[in-house]
Amino acid sequence: MEVIAGVATGAIAHGVLVAQELGLPFVYVRSEKKGHGMENKIEGVVESGQSVVVVEDLVSTGKSSLLAVEALRNAGCVVKGMVAVFSYLLPEAIAAFKKANVPLITLTDYNILIKKALSIKYISDSDLKSLMDWRENPSAWGK
Repeated sequence: MEVIAGVATGAIAHGVLVAQELGLPFVYVRSEKKGHGMENKIEGVVESGQSVVVVEDLVSTGKSSLLAVEALRNAGCVVKGMVAVFSYLLPEAIAAFKKANVPLITLTDYNILIKKALSIKYISDSDLKSLMDWRENPSAWGK
């Protein structure tokens, strides 16, 4: 790994901390080009052929995360994978990361959150079905 990239804006701070601890350069990737100046999508220096690990704060559908991966790949970088603080483990995201051939490692996820919420009685067993239904199809949930 030669560069750490954060996904703007939520993962910039996390990415900077990872890069600092590893002694590696840091860049961040916007969801779209700036509308002024140099109109960069990637802020910082990356060179074609460099290995990059992308840092994200939250993965829901994976769309913004994978747009960052695409921008780095378009710049010639070799994206080794993504690390994130949390993932909802939405089926849409799991499929998108697989299709894009991007390994995703998270510190925690929706399943762990639900398990902990049950164990401390923050939610009840009767809430569980509704919460799992939401994760399977958030856009249709509650309709």
